[in-house]
Amino acid sequence: MWSVRKAAVIGAGERGVAIAAHVANAGIPCLLLDREEAVDQGLARLKRTKPSPLYDPAFIARISAGNLERDFGELLACDWVIESVPDRLDAKHSVWSRLDKAWRPGMIASSNTSGLSINEIVSVCGEELRKHAMTTHFFNPPRHRRLVELVPGRETERQAVEAVALFCRDRLGQGIVEAKDTPNLIADRIGFYAILAALRAMERHGLTLEQAEAASAAMHGDSGGSAFRQLDRIGLDTFLQACGLMRDSVSDPVEAAAFAAPPLVEKLAERGWLGEKSGGGFFRRDESVRGEEAVRVLDPALMEYVPQRGTASPALEAAQRAAGGTAGKFRALLEAADRDRLGAFVRDVMDDMLCYAADKLGEIADTAIEIDRAMRWGHHWEEGPFELWDALGVPETAARLEARGRAVPAPVAVMLEKESSSFYLRKAGSLFYYSQGYYKYVEEKPEELSLHVQRDRGRRIFSEDGADLVDLGDDVACLELTAPDRTIGPGALAAILRAAEEVERNWRGLVLAGEGRDFCAGSDLRWLLGEAENGRWEAIDRSVRELQAGLAALRRMPRPVVAAPRGKAVNSGAEACLAADRILFAAETYFGLAEAEVGLIPAGGGCLAAAVLAKERAEEAGLNSVSRPLGRLFESIALSRVSESGYGAKRLGYWRGSDSVVLRETTRIFEAKNAVLELDRRGYAVPVRERQLTVGGREAAEALKSAVSDMSREGRLAGHDVRVAQRLADVLTGGDVPAGTEIGEGRLLDLEREAFLGLCGEPLTQARMRHMLAAGKRLRN
Repeated sequence: MWSVRKAAVIGAGERGVAIAAHVANAGIPCLLLDREEAVDQGLARLKRTKPSPLYDPAFIARISAGNLERDFGELLACDWVIESVPDRLDAKHSVWSRLDKAWRPGMIASSNTSGLSINEIVSVCGEELRKHAMTTHFFNPPRHRRLVELVPGRETERQAVEAVALFCRDRLGQGIVEAKDTPNLIADRIGFYAILAALRAMERHGLTLEQAEAASAAMHGDSGGSAFRQLDRIGLDTFLQACGLMRDSVSDPVEAAAFAAPPLVEKLAERGWLGEKSGGGFFRRDESVRGEEAVRVLDPALMEYVPQRGTASPALEAAQRAAGGTAGKFRALLEAADRDRLGAFVRDVMDDMLCYAADKLGEIADTAIEIDRAMRWGHHWEEGPFELWDALGVPETAARLEARGRAVPAPVAVMLEKESSSFYLRKAGSLFYYSQGYYKYVEEKPEELSLHVQRDRGRRIFSEDGADLVDLGDDVACLELTAPDRTIGPGALAAILRAAEEVERNWRGLVLAGEGRDFCAGSDLRWLLGEAENGRWEAIDRSVRELQAGLAALRRMPRPVVAAPRGKAVNSGAEACLAADRILFAAETYFGLAEAEVGLIPAGGGCLAAAVLAKERAEEAGLNSVSRPLGRLFESIALSRVSESGYGAKRLGYWRGSDSVVLRETTRIFEAKNAVLELDRRGYAVPVRERQLTVGGREAAEALKSAVSDMSREGRLAGHDVRVAQRLADVLTGGDVPAGTEIGEGRLLDLEREAFLGLCGEPLTQARMRHMLAAGKRLRN
C-alpha cells in the first residue's frame, strides 16, 4: 500500500508554497525545491500571508528548503513529487525530463496544472514514470479551497490514481474530483466562463462594479463565489492567461469568442493592477483607513478607486427575504428581471452559466455530480450548476430559455425527452444522480455521516426552535444548533436541557456538532442589548442562569459528550464545547471566549472552564500555583483572541489532553460518534456534580491586574478593555478571598453572572454591543 513518508514540491511560487504548507499541515515532511532565492522568498511570503496557509505557524518547520540544481537527488527519498512550475510546456518538460531519471519504484509524480495536458507534459518521460504520473490541480490555497482535480494520463495505472485520491482525501482533507484532460479542467472552465458572463452583463445593463458584485454575491453566496472579488484572488494575469488558453484550444468559434479578453481586465493588467497579489484589482485596500471603509472599489469610467457606497436594490432585498432556500432566492431574482437591472443581470449570467455547464457535460466530466462538486469545493459556490437547474426546476428553466429564444442544451433536452425532470433524486435518504438515461446511486461512505441524510431518513429525535436532536445510530445522538445565525437563543437553551435529559435516559452518549458554516457564534446579542437598554435585568439574569444550567447539564451528564465544532465556535459556542468531555476540532475551527470585544466576560461557564483548565495544567506540570497557566488563559480571554484554526486553540490555552483535530471535514461527525462509543466502552465515570476549586484569590487577582496595566501601556488593551479585564481577573481568581481558598463551582458561576450583569449595565458595554450589531466589528471605546 502506497504511503507518503516524505513529499516534495518543485516550484516555490505562490501555489507551490501553499501546497507544501498543506502537506506540512498533515504532519508530513516536505522538500521545497527551486532556485535558492525563490525558495527563501516563498517561505518568507508564507510566514506573512494572512490568512495563513498553515494551520499553525510551527508547522513551517516541516518544510525543508532545497536548491533545484544541488539537491535534486533528494527526491529519491520522496514518495510523492508535486511539480508546480509555471504553466509553460518548456518549463514543465525541463523538470519532468529530470524527474524521469530520478524516478524509483514506489514514487508517484504529479503536475499542479489546469492549463496543460498531462499527456503532453509526460511525453518526455519513460514508460515507468508515465504509469505513475497524473495531474493534481490544487485550488489555491489548499487549506481553504478543498478541491483537487485529478487527471490520469493515458498510461497512468489505476492503482496510482486511487492511491493519490485516497491520500488527498484522508490525509490532506481535500475533495477529489476526477476530471478529463481538457483545458482548464472543470472548475476553472465553468467558473471563468461565469466571470466573463458577469463582466459582459455588467456592461450590458449599465451597472456599477459595486452593483454587479452585490448581484454576483447573491447568486453564489458570500463565501467567495462572487465574480469580481474572486478575480482579485485569482489574479487578473492568471485569468487572462487561462482565457487565452481557451481561445487557442477550443474548436467552436462561438465558444472561443466567449473567452475573449474583457477590455476592462486588460486595461487593469496593463497598469499592473492584478488583484490581491499586487495590492488591488477591482478592489483595493486603503492602508490609511481601518475597517470596511478601507476597501475601495474601482470606478471603471475614471479608472480610480472610490469609497463603497452600498447597493440598495429591491430585487436583492426581496431575494434575501424569500422563503424556500436557494430556489426561493433565485425565483425572486428572476421574477424581478423585467423591472430591475440587478435582477436582469442575475438572469443573464445564470442563463449563460446553466447552458454552458450543460453543454460541457460529457466533455469535461462524465456526470453532473462531478461538476457540481468541483464548483462547490473549488469556487465556493453554494450550489453547483446542476443543483441550480434542479432548484429552479429543469422543465421550467428549459421553458423560460425557449421563451427567451435560447436553445435548450442537448443533455437537458434528451433528459426531458426521457421523462426525467431532475439531475438528482433522493429516495429514503439515499441520493441518486442522472447519467445517460437512468439514475445511479451515489455510493455512501459510512464514515461520511451526515445529519442532513439522517433527518431525511426520519431520524430526528426532536426539534426545538433553534436546535435539533438527531439519531446517529448505535445509540448515539447529536445536538445541532439550527438558528440561521447559529446563536443560542431560548429555543436552543430549552433543547440543550431536553437533550441532556433524553440522552441520560435512553442513549449511550451525545455529540455536539453541526453542518452549517459555523458551529455557534454565541448568544443572541441583539436580544441582550434590547433587554439591557430597557433595564430588564431579571430577564437577563434568568437567561444567563438558563445558559449556565444547560451547559452544566452537559458537563454533569452521566453519559459521554463529545463536541465536534467547525467554523466559528466562539463565546457561548466555545463554552458549550468546553462543557464536553472531548473536543474534536475541524481544522477550520475559530475558537475562543471573545466576549470582551463587546464589553462582557464569559458567563455560561467559560470562566469556570478556564479555572479548571488552569488547575489541571498546574497539576500536570507539578506547579504549586495556577498563576502561569491561568495567566495564559486570562490573556486569551481579555484580548478576545480567537484561534485561526483548530490547532490554534492549543496556543490559546483551551486544549485538553484528549482533544484533537480532524482534517477530513466529511468524517468529523463520524469520528465524534466513535469517540463517544470509545468513552462509553471504557466505562464512563459519572462526573462530580459540584467540583471544588482551589483559587488564587486576592493575590492572584492583583497579579492579573498588574498584567492588565502592562497590556494597557503596551497598547494591547485600551479604554473599556481595562475595566472588563479587571472584572475578569476578579472572577477567574475566585473573588475577594485569600489565596488557596476552596470554592465550589457554583460560587464561580455566581461570580461570572454577577460580573456579566454589572457590565451589561455599563454604557460603554452597550455602545460596544450596538457597534458590533451595526458594523460587525469591535469598537475600541
